[in-house]
Amino acid sequence: MIKLQVIGNLGKDAVLNNVNGKNVINFTVAHTERFKDAQGNQKDRTTWVDCAYWTDRTGVAPYLKKGTQIYVEGTPDVRTYTTQDGRNGASLTLRVLSVQLLGGRSEGGGSDSYSGGYGGSSSQPSYNQPASQGPSAGDITEPLDDLPF
Repeated sequence: MIKLQVIGNLGKDAVLNNVNGKNVINFTVAHTERFKDAQGNQKDRTTWVDCAYWTDRTGVAPYLKKGTQIYVEGTPDVRTYTTQDGRNGASLTLRVLSVQLLGGRSEGGGSDSYSGGYGGSSSQPSYNQPASQGPSAGDITEPLDDLPF
């Protein structure tokens, strides 16, 4: 079993599409990691993850706005292709099984700001597939201060 979990911010607003009669929400999540290089200078490295959420639960789509912090979980989907100049390439897409809103950037009056996360008292919904998929981020009940990261 291969599972991928990502916590990051949306790079742009999600797009709801219909492919062969099935709904898919496409979005991109950016995760930035800070590290020190060999000279001791602090650097940032951003990894972008393309996500495809095949679901009939499209109610989450309007909340997936640029800058919103989310937790997504799913399986990686590797696709190979040939470029126009004949070179082979590959791309990684996360086939999303669950999405949870964690927070957002406050714009203007703060109406786009979301609270929530790992605590059990979150007012934000978790958009999960059936419970047989395993625990979601919303099932974690430890205080954030106790997490090792």
